[in-house]
Amino acid sequence: MRVHAVRRIFPEPTAVKVPAQITLIFWVVKVVTTAGGEATSDFLSIDSLGRVVGGAIEVLLLVVALAWQFRTRRYHAAPYWFLAYAVAVSGTGIADFMHLYLGIPYAGTTVIWAVVLTAVFITWYRSERTLSIHSITTTRRELFYWATVFSTFALGTALGDFTATEVGLGYLGSAVLFFVVILVPALAWSKFGLNSVVAFWCAYVITRPLGASIADYLSKPHSISGINLGDGPVALGAVAVLVVLVGYLVIARPDVQTRPGVHVREHDDAPRGESHLGRVRHLGGTTIAVRDLDPRAAPPEVVAGATPGPRTTGTAPEVGTPPADSRLGRPPGGGHVVIRRDVT
Repeated sequence: MRVHAVRRIFPEPTAVKVPAQITLIFWVVKVVTTAGGEATSDFLSIDSLGRVVGGAIEVLLLVVALAWQFRTRRYHAAPYWFLAYAVAVSGTGIADFMHLYLGIPYAGTTVIWAVVLTAVFITWYRSERTLSIHSITTTRRELFYWATVFSTFALGTALGDFTATEVGLGYLGSAVLFFVVILVPALAWSKFGLNSVVAFWCAYVITRPLGASIADYLSKPHSISGINLGDGPVALGAVAVLVVLVGYLVIARPDVQTRPGVHVREHDDAPRGESHLGRVRHLGGTTIAVRDLDPRAAPPEVVAGATPGPRTTGTAPEVGTPPADSRLGRPPGGGHVVIRRDVT
């Protein structure tokens, strides 16, 4: 009963819960989010309200953002990026707490969070057999995803401070270093065929120290290699930029899959006897909503596996009704095609 009650409040996803299109604006928003989270956390916990009150606000922000994101059943830009911002704030806070109040040097916190991140990746892969963000179609995978994001933010805060202070590069030098480093997986993917999942996560991890170093360069005093704009103004500026960018994502939706229903789960309350197609492990295929089929190809009440056949403009692949225990057919070239009901 408790599990059922929790699922009523936080239902299982009906579609991928992260951006389906990873474009340049994704990386721009990600860097701005990390920079804003760094400056906001420093302003709350160090400059103004203190460790206890500032930390409490960071935790409250994270709880609200988690509730909003996990209440949604598919990707929406506003709750997704609000949670990313909240995780950036809280990740900075926990990394700074370990250094400033527990006395762990930046090298130590960097190693600790690198181990935590590695452990999350290993556990995620052993559980789901994939680290692809396009597989985030269940609550469990989404939990793994956000645990990874939190670990990258805490690691990035520690790493950026380590290179700036203990290595001696300063905040601007650190920002330049991480900007160069983040180009490596991009070039390896585009020119040398690096696995896209590996390339994505390598770049994702580096965005955190890059954004944190930029924020610290803008906000910190001249005495520690910053230009002394202050944490508060930098935090407000980053939030203003985020509102504009995320507003654009909400309206234009360049990060939403334009092809109908890729990797979409059915509702948990689907009529008895209907196939539950949400736990397809093989990625790289396409899920097509019944509403997008040619009516002559399959009646709306049928959920059918696709059989290989040629595509024609405006119609779905040839569809046949398989036996009750048949496996989904594969289209030419690999992947899978799943025909599903409409979801809302």
